[in-house]
Amino acid sequence: MNFRNIFITALSFLSVIMYGQNSQQKHYIFFLHNKFLEDHTFEEAHPKYGVAEYEAILNQLKEKNTVIISEKRKPNTDPAVYARKVVQQIDSLMKKGIPAGRIAVVGTSQGGYIAQYVSYYKKNPQLKFVFIGASFKDDSLEKDSNFKLYGRILSITEKSDDGHVLLSKEQRFIRSDVKDFKELELNTGLHHGFLFKALKDWIVPAKNWVYHK
Repeated sequence: MNFRNIFITALSFLSVIMYGQNSQQKHYIFFLHNKFLEDHTFEEAHPKYGVAEYEAILNQLKEKNTVIISEKRKPNTDPAVYARKVVQQIDSLMKKGIPAGRIAVVGTSQGGYIAQYVSYYKKNPQLKFVFIGASFKDDSLEKDSNFKLYGRILSITEKSDDGHVLLSKEQRFIRSDVKDFKELELNTGLHHGFLFKALKDWIVPAKNWVYHK
């Protein structure tokens, strides 16, 4: 087993066992990666955006007393179905006394779609969400006229990302009643590749939202 596999296995293990002593003082971050990593190894490079810096992103997101819960999803994972799995994990944390305000779901691209399903399913105004590059014109989430968002939401998009739309312009957000919302539009020039990189441009705002909001 190579280092990357050990690292991912350890993260999955943490999601099961690290709810113990002083758990109320910990932050719990679910990180949901993009679609490319569902179908490719960690070493494979996207033809336009290069290697997804998954491990580096996780390391950058983590601070002291943080539990990162993440795994490499299987190919062709159904976002709505996978979101139910995340919801069950969040429910387990909350049953053990973890406050919703110390739980965050951070998702990039397809992972951001899954995170929005989690928001819709949980309907908890205190859970924190960071959606990164996860709002596009005519995207699949707009097909359900009943879809609404809940929680404390930070949305990050990239101006050069072809077809991107500000989440605040999407009908699913407009019909929602989100009280705690912030939106950032970056201009890195990296197109959709901005979320493949462990960029401070989006990681720093995400951490501020998760840890200090």
